[in-house]
Amino acid sequence: MNELSDLLAPTMAKDHPNLPVVKEEGCYYYGLDGKTYLDFTSGIATANTGHRHPKVVEAIKKGADELMHGPSGVIMYESILKLAKELTTVLPQGLDCFFFANSGTEAIEGAIKLAKHVTRRPYVVSFTGCFHGRSLGALSVTTSKAKYRKFLQPNGLTYQVPYASVEGCPEGIDPGEYAASKLEKDLNTLFKHQVTPEEVACMIVEPVLGEGGYIVPPAEWLKKMREICSEHGILLIFDEVQTGFGRTGEWFAAQTFGVTPDIMAIAKGIASGLPLSATVASKELMKQWPLGSHGTTFGGNPIACAAGLATLEVLKEEKLVENAKAMGNYATTLLLEMKERYASVGSIRSIGLMIGIEIVDPVTGDPNGEGVINILNKSLEKGVLFYLCGNEGEVIRMIPPLTVNKEQIDEGLSLLEASIAEYEAEIQVPCKLQKV
Repeated sequence: MNELSDLLAPTMAKDHPNLPVVKEEGCYYYGLDGKTYLDFTSGIATANTGHRHPKVVEAIKKGADELMHGPSGVIMYESILKLAKELTTVLPQGLDCFFFANSGTEAIEGAIKLAKHVTRRPYVVSFTGCFHGRSLGALSVTTSKAKYRKFLQPNGLTYQVPYASVEGCPEGIDPGEYAASKLEKDLNTLFKHQVTPEEVACMIVEPVLGEGGYIVPPAEWLKKMREICSEHGILLIFDEVQTGFGRTGEWFAAQTFGVTPDIMAIAKGIASGLPLSATVASKELMKQWPLGSHGTTFGGNPIACAAGLATLEVLKEEKLVENAKAMGNYATTLLLEMKERYASVGSIRSIGLMIGIEIVDPVTGDPNGEGVINILNKSLEKGVLFYLCGNEGEVIRMIPPLTVNKEQIDEGLSLLEASIAEYEAEIQVPCKLQKV
């Protein structure tokens, strides 16, 4: 298998941990080495219903017996119409019209194109640290890592302002109010010195910072953003590619924070692993996007839409959104206790089952990407798979399927703790820093 993998472009195929597997099911991968691995990545927040859920598999098989390919528009088929209808039952009210595509990046491209077409304005404002994809349009608003943009010269019609932060919040000041006030100042500075608000088509944001480090902003920050956008006729886009379909403990982060955007990009958990995404807006906005101004050959594939319908059914029937909130709270409690025992564990960043575990240098407190890789490798050897994120790869990403239970969380976090303990023993954490 390793020899054959040389045929694949290393820019993706050599990602961490490059584990050879032969099967997946529920919360587990089954390795070529004969070992079983507890999966706390869920295909990077995609297998929300667990790997190969029987209802989803059955829907795929049945779908293949009827239709393999659209394309939508040339023909029309039941699964895409039913999925659109069902999605309106879980999305924020008013977001009721869909352009289906294949990937999160495509959904972002569609969202930006729609905003520019409707407003007739040229510029986009995004937020430092956000990840929106790697195609050139999406890359123009992606700033989680400079290496993604290197040599590619993404277009200059974008401006960035800082993502939410409560660092430096004075004592006695509410952190949410502080973050909202700082956003207002940052945008006022942008509008005074670089671009007028009348030229801005949209603001695009991850309501929870994903690849950039799993930062959970105060709700007040997003509410202030909504207020400013509404004031200036700027369309607000939520990138809910990673936060959607129950990941944050509600159907979408928009509902978690009580903020409704004008446009949403959704993907990942939408079809339990099949390629599917959507740009979502109101019928009023979508009707201003004329025939042929955007298109797709494979988007809204009939089998993927059938899988999407089954995914929604499973999420509802098995109360997986509620489980995400309960299991997320449980895991966070255990991790906060773990943080008190280990000097190399920094902040715990969590909302639902979207959990980041910062690893720091135990002496300086600086971000420690090397430590993360060491701990992830040890965890993999013990049988649990995590992923990483953050500008310097300093955050362990814990994103298990929403089907995860307490026993699996106990097992996975006990293996993680054993790995952290081994790591601290290896680097010889000074006695005065060791926690009991």
